[in-house]
Amino acid sequence: MGLLSDPNRRKALINLLTRLNAPIWKSGRQAEASRVAGICYIAGIVWFMGLAFEPFIMRTSMSENAMGSTMVEERFPGGEKAVLTAREFGAQKEKAGGMPVDWLVETMKARGLEVYTQTFSRKLPFPDENKERFMVKGTNVYGIFRAPRAPRTEALVLTAQCSEEDDNNNQAVGLLLVLAQYLRNQVYWAKDIIFLVNEHDQIGLQAWLDGYHNTNTTGMDWSPLQGRAGAIQAAVSLELSSDVVTSLDIVVEGLNGQLPNLDFVNLFYAFCQKIGVLCTFQGKLQRNDWDTTSGYSHAVQTMMLMMLKQASGSSWGDHGLFLRYHVEAITIRGINSYRQYKTDATTIGRLLEGMFRKLNNLLERFHQSYFFYLLPSLSHMASISYFMPAFGLIAVILLLRALDLWAQITAPPATQDGVANAEQQSSTSALSVLTPVVISHLTGVALYTLPVRFQGIAVEHFPVSETEAVVLTAIAVYTAGLALPHNTHRLVSGEGTEQGWKVLKLIAVLYLAVLLGCTALVNFSLGFVLALTLVPVAAGVTPHAAKLPMAVVMVVLSPACMLLFSVFAFHELQETPLGFQDGWLLFLSAISQGILDHTLFGSLVFPLVALLVYPCWLLFWNVLFWK
Repeated sequence: MGLLSDPNRRKALINLLTRLNAPIWKSGRQAEASRVAGICYIAGIVWFMGLAFEPFIMRTSMSENAMGSTMVEERFPGGEKAVLTAREFGAQKEKAGGMPVDWLVETMKARGLEVYTQTFSRKLPFPDENKERFMVKGTNVYGIFRAPRAPRTEALVLTAQCSEEDDNNNQAVGLLLVLAQYLRNQVYWAKDIIFLVNEHDQIGLQAWLDGYHNTNTTGMDWSPLQGRAGAIQAAVSLELSSDVVTSLDIVVEGLNGQLPNLDFVNLFYAFCQKIGVLCTFQGKLQRNDWDTTSGYSHAVQTMMLMMLKQASGSSWGDHGLFLRYHVEAITIRGINSYRQYKTDATTIGRLLEGMFRKLNNLLERFHQSYFFYLLPSLSHMASISYFMPAFGLIAVILLLRALDLWAQITAPPATQDGVANAEQQSSTSALSVLTPVVISHLTGVALYTLPVRFQGIAVEHFPVSETEAVVLTAIAVYTAGLALPHNTHRLVSGEGTEQGWKVLKLIAVLYLAVLLGCTALVNFSLGFVLALTLVPVAAGVTPHAAKLPMAVVMVVLSPACMLLFSVFAFHELQETPLGFQDGWLLFLSAISQGILDHTLFGSLVFPLVALLVYPCWLLFWNVLFWK
């Protein structure tokens, strides 16, 4: 405190901050670009890129003692029977025109399970044009195998969705039913096993999880569950879209950026290595040539794909909904991309048998390994202690800028009339600062509420569908925010002062620092992406900069444009590049899907951007056009 209260020490601090924030270049008007800030920004990016260099990070290893060995003997023999069951299930689904509920109930009962059903319905806020549905009604079917050697207080879940497409995931349902019959005949189980076939993908699973835990987090209508097992310890979601599977891909990104415990991922990788199954991550094969340029580039692409998926806040598989209930879960997805390899149903069944036998040994929930990590490959990982310094190096720029602004604001004003003018200047600054803060957040509230509420009016007056109306309304509100500086100045009498924009920028910088810090603690990928784009804006914007070039830079680094760039970057990393028209359509689809994910599953990315990130960006936009 003495450093800030003593005049001499405070003057020394101000001089230090002035030197640290000295401009690198001058062109016409001075551009605020700190040497230290530039070094920190570059250092943060370099540190982040180093996370994909395998010698700098840790190898994955099993931390849970019960998971430490794969010495179990897998004997599952029913691969051919699983294929036949999948074909029978497909025929019954085609005959029923959807989920063959009665056939599933009878089949599960014939395998010795306690079978129950759950009906559910959900009206979407606007039609999901990707899957052509508006009112969703369905039935979940699940069978419970009671543990013969335990008090039945814990359970494991194996789930497969009944997709609306003809052949999609039929193989997974067939394998699930045959596995249920095989595991039912074993005597070493200490946990209940639930075999769930959920309809309408994640909507059906959300209804089942709400019913199982007796909660209703999304306003969905569902019937109460008539049968329950113990507390769910772990879950595996199985997706097999064709008869031919060349590799198994593990999906870990869950709702709001949650990740399963790393030991669960390591368990899958260990059994793939033991059984000899080709496994992939982000659809990419594992490589060991980290010391080559192509090997390092492969690791960077894999890690960035994981970050973009995590930053989206969406659940990239059914497993992602389990994570919100503190149930560790993964999705195993069959891929038919590598023609020189082939994995049959028997091998996949043996892998699942081995994993469930190891999960059966759990004495407590997964807790010893990491919940925050990045994976450039399945054999190496970057923990939170590795990647948070990259974020900290970029976020410290906001602290330096805030200290510099505070030093300028607290410096004695050079006035001719003494204290009276200083007081008048302070009161005028307070009024001019409060107005843009309030209006910016009201615009954020409008962006959050108007698209869904006004879709009926838009459809009535314009030739658009409900989904198009929601997306176009969101874009219209977002674009209208660019006119805020003009409207703000009309509400404030007189012109802003030099001290006023500094106070407004100080508030915006501190606001952004807190926002990014909290976001990075929950979802590092989203926090880091926002920091990469918003920190340069926060550091460089002033009303004395050239308006047009700076405005273009700010628009390019705005949240909406970064979403557009992320769509193109995601497909480029997947080696499926897009044309501009296809990218634009996917951008519009991403907006509608983000709003749907928030309404249906409770994703927090849309309200975060609408209510906090966008208003914060608007404060810097007001600083640029300060009069």
